Amino acid sequence: MVKWADKLIFGPVRTDLRDDINVPRMRADRAAKMKQIMKREGIGAVLVTNEPNVRYLTGFSWAEFMTYLSYALFFVEHDPIIFAHAGSYQQMPDQMPWIKEWRIGRSWLAEIAGPEATKEEAGLFAREIRDELKKHGLAGEKIGIIGFEQVARDGLKAAGLNLVEAWPLLLEASAIKTQDEINCFKMTASFMSSGWQRIREACKIGVSVAALRRTVVDAMTDAGAEIARCNIQSGPLGFERGVTYLDRRIEYGDVFHVPLCGTRFMGYPSCGYRTFVVGREPTKVEKDWYKRVVESVDAAIDATRVGKTTADAAKAFPPASKWGYKDEAEVLTVEFGHGLGMPCPYPVFVPYGMPNINRQWSLKHPQPFEKGMVIGYESLEGQHRVCGVRLEHMVVVTDGEAEIMDHFPRDEIMVVG
Repeated sequence: MVKWADKLIFGPVRTDLRDDINVPRMRADRAAKMKQIMKREGIGAVLVTNEPNVRYLTGFSWAEFMTYLSYALFFVEHDPIIFAHAGSYQQMPDQMPWIKEWRIGRSWLAEIAGPEATKEEAGLFAREIRDELKKHGLAGEKIGIIGFEQVARDGLKAAGLNLVEAWPLLLEASAIKTQDEINCFKMTASFMSSGWQRIREACKIGVSVAALRRTVVDAMTDAGAEIARCNIQSGPLGFERGVTYLDRRIEYGDVFHVPLCGTRFMGYPSCGYRTFVVGREPTKVEKDWYKRVVESVDAAIDATRVGKTTADAAKAFPPASKWGYKDEAEVLTVEFGHGLGMPCPYPVFVPYGMPNINRQWSLKHPQPFEKGMVIGYESLEGQHRVCGVRLEHMVVVTDGEAEIMDHFPRDEIMVVG
């Protein structure tokens, strides 16, 4: 039997009447985890970009309509410096008073002004970073870097900086969540329930997938989601699970699964699936498929305990050869478990984090489970161009059994329409 996590006793609306998610504490705890690892590695500062990474370390966020518009110098011993893009630079300082140091950001907008302008702007960017490091006595030390394309890295090296890749350090720092972070994940899991409930209410024979997606997004936005995302794989597109999302009409008898992955609260993403059938009861074959999926996910969750490793959980998933595949890469991210978190090496809508659970890597390269990890477990079954069934749960690792945070029904394929 799986164990369900305690439900939240508060909603997304803030109030002075109780202590719910303590945002200043959460920001401070995240920064402290990264600083501890930087100290261990002898790195006094990290230059970091991509909005989720900067948000995780400093609390600063912006609309990333182009990559590398804003960035931060994050120090072990000093306040961070935010280099903000035009507009954010003027608008945000009085809205984010916990950030003391602001500078205008430099960008060459993916080199659209040509090589000479790019070289000039990248040189200015690098000199400004070097000068800030000099002020703090760090210009000759190891400097971590997260994100940025080769143009930026070449400019920084030309300015005499000793760069070391710091993405693995941020992965490590963000692997174990605080209670405030876990509560953010519980909130996104609750938003998914609003989305799947809207499927139950709105799915009718003849409705388009696009229309269903819109109404589900509206339901989760109304529930309080910062960003709401919905994709639907239906009927003959349901197996194998494609990630090229195409519209089609929902027909009588269709089996479909609904991922609401990437729906966010305070930057923390959801990842979950449920399966539905339109206008009829599921067949014995479909029930058997779904039974296998539930059993695999539950067995992986049951193996997710402190003292065990990802190899123990990965054994719950069938090998790729079950479907006649020749390579485990053919079920990568399908028969799978993955950490969830905010940081990402480049803009994505579902950032994977530590740990990884699959047969492809975990059996040879196991990772230990640790209390406070948040993991998505997912599995799929079906037949090509017939239909597929899928389930994914969000779980948190505890001192005992891992606990499921998304409370929407999951024991059977749900009949709608």
